[in-house]
Amino acid sequence: MKQRIIKIAVFLIALVGLNVLASFVFFRWDLTEEKRYSISDATKRLLQNLDGQVVVKVYLTGDFPAGFERLERAIQETLESFSDYAGANIAYRFIEPNDPKLQEELTQKGLIPTNLFANEDGKRTERLVFPGAMLVYEGKEYPVQLLKGNQSASPEERLNQSYEGVEFELASAIRRLTLKEHKRIGILVGHTKVPPPRFSDLLATLQQNYDLYFDVQNPDSWEKGDLLIIPKPDLPFTEDEKYRLDQFVMRGGKLVLFADGARVDSVSLEGTFAQPSALNLDDLLFKYGCRINQNLIKDLSCALLPLNVGNMGDKPQIKPMPWRFFPLINNFGKHPIVRNLDAVYTRFASSIDTVDAPGIVKTPLLLTSQYTKLLKAPALVAYNEARQQPDPREYNAGVKNVALLLEGSFSSLYNNRLLPKDPRMSSFVGKGKPAKILVVSDGDMLINDIDYARDVPFPLGYDRLSGKTFANKDFVLYAIDYLMDSEGLITARNKQVTLRPLDKIRLKEERTQWQLLNLLAPLVLIGLLGGVWQWIRKRKYATG
Repeated sequence: MKQRIIKIAVFLIALVGLNVLASFVFFRWDLTEEKRYSISDATKRLLQNLDGQVVVKVYLTGDFPAGFERLERAIQETLESFSDYAGANIAYRFIEPNDPKLQEELTQKGLIPTNLFANEDGKRTERLVFPGAMLVYEGKEYPVQLLKGNQSASPEERLNQSYEGVEFELASAIRRLTLKEHKRIGILVGHTKVPPPRFSDLLATLQQNYDLYFDVQNPDSWEKGDLLIIPKPDLPFTEDEKYRLDQFVMRGGKLVLFADGARVDSVSLEGTFAQPSALNLDDLLFKYGCRINQNLIKDLSCALLPLNVGNMGDKPQIKPMPWRFFPLINNFGKHPIVRNLDAVYTRFASSIDTVDAPGIVKTPLLLTSQYTKLLKAPALVAYNEARQQPDPREYNAGVKNVALLLEGSFSSLYNNRLLPKDPRMSSFVGKGKPAKILVVSDGDMLINDIDYARDVPFPLGYDRLSGKTFANKDFVLYAIDYLMDSEGLITARNKQVTLRPLDKIRLKEERTQWQLLNLLAPLVLIGLLGGVWQWIRKRKYATG
């Protein structure tokens, strides 16, 4: 009896000791195959360094179908993990937005509602849900859309993609609200003819995370930034400007180039003319490992364009027609930048080839469909072509790359080109530090449309014909996040949760027997354990 009391006392002391130890040492062990309950090191650092409380108001709660319940549960589990590392600096609550006034307020603040359809008692019902959250920090609010993913995927796959992206979306929003020091991005606007309002949506979004400066044809300012963006250049670069770009990369700078391989100008009622772009950057890109070809890609996977297909009486008949010069990119490389990305809208994109560059890793990011055809510039781009039925056999050029990521230590284009007495030799760098370059063969990907009735910009990627907003802005922002910090929050986009759907045929055929098994098996097991326990007790006291 005494030994039994001692054992119980030792057990209780050990239990109390473990609890005391747990209050000082935080430890979690994720036993899932995909580590779905773990968060990235970058997210942990962000949460542990918060200097104020972030309040997260989640509006996805209520009675939902299984897929949305799973997403709601993922949000709750992620926020629980956040609070484990941030302590009182993360507070959250779930709010069901049933009030129409609240729904209108959330819509005005930027949360996009979704119509949810269901069958209740044999009747089809519809209601508005808000799969997102509103983050509040020091009086500032920021909306986070949590239902994302590729819209061409099935509803189950898209919800799973949203599940995978919860950590990144929430952590990115927290960083945006709490960031104190901003890295610098230079915008080389001196080489484009595009008016500033056409870049306004992208610039307004970038300003939330970064300090922006504009070169206005001042190459001396290029070295002041961590990253340079060249948006749709129309004017050629001088040799001095090209040298400065080269040295910026040699010193570890990040470069983003959105440039057309062929320049398209409207000059005729029959169509437009595509002329080869002359930017004087071909040899620089070739040295770094790629080439933007002077052609246009025609893709059977394309957007629509309103065109005049004839007259109805004395009035023109305008109809949306497939415009194969506007490829819709829904084929992506394997990289966190484009993981679970929705389709990207392009206009007059060109193909990109890779060339040999020792030590440079080349990763295709945006790829066309396999049904493509190339039109070499100079050429006439005839509007009448949209009215013709294409022959798929002619679209046999295969998958083409329109966005390429280059990483590594680049070699300078100007090695062995400068004379010994050249004053630039004193600061010249021939072999660069590790750097990253993003090359996109469509300058229009950065350009937003304008709502001229209200004189405000449309979101980047918005197509006024379909009313859909494509993932152009997401692609640019994710790419810049990666270029700025490849080991930062962007790593959270690597999270992968395998979707394991039930066999619907077997489920239908074996539904009853599995229900009975789930109902009766626990009762039978408890009965067996109770019977064995009673038998052991009877045998013990009978022999005693």
